Parts: sequence; structure tokens; C-alpha cells
Amino acid sequence: MSTATTPCCIRTPRNRAPNSLSLVIPCYNEEDVLPELRRRLQELVAQYSFPVEVVLVDDGSKDKTWPLICQYSQEDTFIKAVRLARNFGHQTAITCGLDQTRGEVVVILDADLQDPPELIPEMINEWKDGYDVVYGQRRKRSGESAAKKFFAFAFYRIFEKIAGLQVPRDTGDFRLMDRRAVDALQSLRERHRFVRGMVSWIGYHQKAIQYDRPERFAGVTKYPFRKSLFLAIDAITSFTYAPLRLASYLGLATSFFAFMYIGVVIILKICGINFPGYTSIMASILLLGGLQLTVLGILGEYVGRIFEQGQQRPLYLVDQVQGEPLDSTSAERKQAQS
Repeated sequence: MSTATTPCCIRTPRNRAPNSLSLVIPCYNEEDVLPELRRRLQELVAQYSFPVEVVLVDDGSKDKTWPLICQYSQEDTFIKAVRLARNFGHQTAITCGLDQTRGEVVVILDADLQDPPELIPEMINEWKDGYDVVYGQRRKRSGESAAKKFFAFAFYRIFEKIAGLQVPRDTGDFRLMDRRAVDALQSLRERHRFVRGMVSWIGYHQKAIQYDRPERFAGVTKYPFRKSLFLAIDAITSFTYAPLRLASYLGLATSFFAFMYIGVVIILKICGINFPGYTSIMASILLLGGLQLTVLGILGEYVGRIFEQGQQRPLYLVDQVQGEPLDSTSAERKQAQS
């Protein structure tokens, strides 16, 4: 399923190679994967005559990820190493990487090689055909539990229903974006980020490339169920106030049944029918208490996000940066685009 393009806009094929290419790869405790990732990136870069930069963002790793990234940036001129001051999270690490890029075309992919770099040439071909966003859509998800697959299946469909935004189903953050799409995405500086939803929100011409997602090359997943659940909550609260509306519906429904119950009690009293009320009273108290706490929790999620956004703190802090692969070509790219 591909995201519909704006009907009033005509897609114009570019029919040329990009002036430059940037890859954004967030890394968190990926020391086991990085050597193979580097090898496959070297093979990819060797295919192109135009400048390529690979921005490896270390999101506060606790293993040897950062020393390896620094070593690679010294040995491979196309690698730029960025270390965040602490762990800010996967979506924020992607944002940091996008802020560091200067390529005309930017690709986001994960370090675990479940997003195959070998698909990038096919994505570039679609970019040549006029698409601004080309995203990978999974046909199969190898190496994942049935529970995680079901959660992903349900999330995209529920999100589409309640948010009214068509985020392509069965996708991750693996995508190619034209510079104008990247610039539009960078203008959205909300703290609780759901990048794939934000990319869908900005629009432009988008197309899917289907692929079979392989297992992780090495290591363990950095997105267990708990983090996936928090990302789902961020996605829903960032794009819709449907939970608040649901809280209002629950309040109205509870009030309706409460008035109905009062009417029944009065009628039974007039008819002379009495029954012990301890059980019904406790049930009512527990029901109302649970509903009240649920509504307060929903309100708290939104109020907390308003509070954090109002603090206006930076999304992330950078500790170190090594390498400037496109520094000598950025002026040429800007001149070509003008």
C-alpha cells in the first residue's frame, strides 16, 4: 500500500542521478553488527560516482560502538561519526542524523541490517522517476515473535482509523527522501517524535518498495515490546486527540447508566422491593474510580507532552562529531539546485 500523492500536483521525473547521497544510521550497542554493516556500505558506495556520506549516530551506546565508528570515520572518508551526549532514543537519533546531512537525497536505515542497503539503488531509481519519498514496505518479518508481529499489524490499522492519517502499513523508518522532504521534516521540531508518521504528514509524492525483512545480522533487538508500546503511545498522542474524545464518551456513557440505575432504584423502592446494597455500591465505586483514573491518565499524557514542549529544550545534545564527507561538495550541490 503506497501513500496517495497530492492529486493537484503532477509528478515530474528527474531522469538523472542525484548530486549527492546521505545515509542516516542510528546506532545503539551495535558493535557486533558494525563490521558487516561497514563492508556492505563500502560495496554500496563503490557503485556511485557522485559523493556519498554515511552519518553514523551513536545514541549513547555502552559497548564499543563509538570507538568502532570513530575508527571507520578515519579509515573511510565517506563516514561521518556523531555521538550524542546520552541516549535520547531512536527517533531523536534519526532526527540528529537528518540535521547532519547535506546530500540531495537522504536514506534512513537501521544498523542491524534488517533494512538492506542493497535496496538503495532501487529507491534511487524511483527517485529518478519523480518520487520524493520511497519507503520500504515489509512483505515478511523474519526473526520476530508472533506477538510482535500481531502488535505491529494491529497498531497500523488502529492508528489509521483513529488518527485519520494514512501511514503506510507494515513499514518502519527505512526510506529515501528528497532534500525538500527532509527540509520539511526538519521543520517539525516536536519532542515526542514518530518519524514515519511525520513523513506521511508532510505529503509529497511517495511510493513503496516491497521487500522481505531479514533477521538481525547479530545482537538483540533494541525495540522490545515496552519501547514499541511507548512509541505507539507517542504516535497516537502526537497525531490525534481521539483518546480525549474517548474519555468524554466514557464519561457520558457512565453518567447515562448512572441515571438509569437511579431510576431503577427509585422504581423498585416505590414497589416496595429492597435488596442488600453492599455489592452494588462496591461495584459502582470501583467502576467509577477506574474510569476516573483512566480519564486522568489520558489527560496526564497530553498535559505532560504540553509541559515538555513548553520547556523548549533542544531535542538532543551532540557530544562529538568526526568527519565531513560532503564538506567539499556542499557548495557544488547548492549551486546545482539553484
